[in-house]
Amino acid sequence: MSTQEAPIIVGLDIGTTKIAAIAGRKNEYGKLEILGFGRANSNGVQHGQVLNIDQTIKAIQQALTACYDSNPDLEIKEVYVGVAGHHIKSLQTRGDMVRQTSDTEINHAEIEMLIENQRKTFIPAGDQIIEVIPQDFHVDNFQNIKDPVGFNGVKVGANFHIITGDRNAIRNINRAVERSHLKVKDLVLQPLASAAAVMSDVDMEAGVAILDIGGGTSDLAVFYDGILKHTAVIPFGGENITNDIRMGLGVLKGQAEAMKVQFGSALAEETKANAFITIPGLKGMPAKEISVKNLANIIQARMSEILDFVTYHLKQIGLDKMLNGGIILTGGGSQLKHLIQLTEYTTGLNARIGLPNEHLAANHVDELKKPMYATCIGLILKGYNDYEHNKKDFDDSFARTTEVPRGLKKEEDFAPQKEQLAAEPVAVDVAQRKKGLNSFWDKFKDSIIDLFKEEGDREMK
Repeated sequence: MSTQEAPIIVGLDIGTTKIAAIAGRKNEYGKLEILGFGRANSNGVQHGQVLNIDQTIKAIQQALTACYDSNPDLEIKEVYVGVAGHHIKSLQTRGDMVRQTSDTEINHAEIEMLIENQRKTFIPAGDQIIEVIPQDFHVDNFQNIKDPVGFNGVKVGANFHIITGDRNAIRNINRAVERSHLKVKDLVLQPLASAAAVMSDVDMEAGVAILDIGGGTSDLAVFYDGILKHTAVIPFGGENITNDIRMGLGVLKGQAEAMKVQFGSALAEETKANAFITIPGLKGMPAKEISVKNLANIIQARMSEILDFVTYHLKQIGLDKMLNGGIILTGGGSQLKHLIQLTEYTTGLNARIGLPNEHLAANHVDELKKPMYATCIGLILKGYNDYEHNKKDFDDSFARTTEVPRGLKKEEDFAPQKEQLAAEPVAVDVAQRKKGLNSFWDKFKDSIIDLFKEEGDREMK
């Protein structure tokens, strides 16, 4: 597949704290090149659900504007959209089909029909099926077949993992996207998108749990023996931690978020007992002294609650001691200090941070490789899976020459500029690299510089 023939696929992650739009295309090595990137603060979403459609549309349009400004050659018509929220449920079913022509080999069309038949499964009123995922197939008396195409038999069947969501919640997502003048190519469960971005085939075989800690929810996907075994949406995330800090320490929400990012720790015993943060007083009131240990106690309590949910789900499916690949933490909340230690202590499994660079081309800016963009990059990978397996029709107009924009490449790709940039601070460096995108930087410079400052703070912790 040459780069010119491959479509540009766009992932749209409508999250509780941010909305991200990323456009990507696979290169000749099968790696994802990011051709456009934009993000905006999200206001109309709570706990992963779109509640205020107008505010969500504004945020989507801001993210799209930033994406277009990063690469004016882009034309975005269709998007893959992530779906989450505590209305998401899953169930296991088993389906069989007696073949009409048992003397020929099983083909793809028959398997697609078997999967499609599962969409008629009875589900509670008000819900709708988002995804039907076959786990393992059986042909006649042969069990645990991963791919039955080419087998011969009278009866073919499978165990299925069916994911459902609230019809109104899904309708709100579709409305917000369509009123932003886009078409929803497909809705994808967020933990499956995140898993695609941070997981390799080795992880899948060894057995692994992906925990994507977002702003409003924490999404869980469990793989074992090459099969998706379980999915769940835990109704707590980074916003809950921020609110706990706000209530527990009597500070403003912005202060709570800043303290969490800069000084927060998921393990109270790792913090210094005599360390304090000074918060300016309100309207002439005296400044407030906040204990770093108290801050960590609040964060640890909520993170432990999320991890207890993970343990509960793993025990439910009998895999709490079986995952050799351990737990992969991703999403914005995974960047909390000492979270790996708390995860290992609470679950008894090894843990690591999952960065979405497993499938990314190497020359991109580090901003794109943050765990918070795992879902968005996974959505593009899901689109490519559909394209490569001919599951959907893709518009030929996407297949045109578009290079990776200069602003999304690392500075070492620009040898002549390297010396003059070497001594510059990060924020100026980034602005210099993206000089060609003046309109974008005039509009969004302040927020981007803040974003890089926050990243610097995290690295200094």
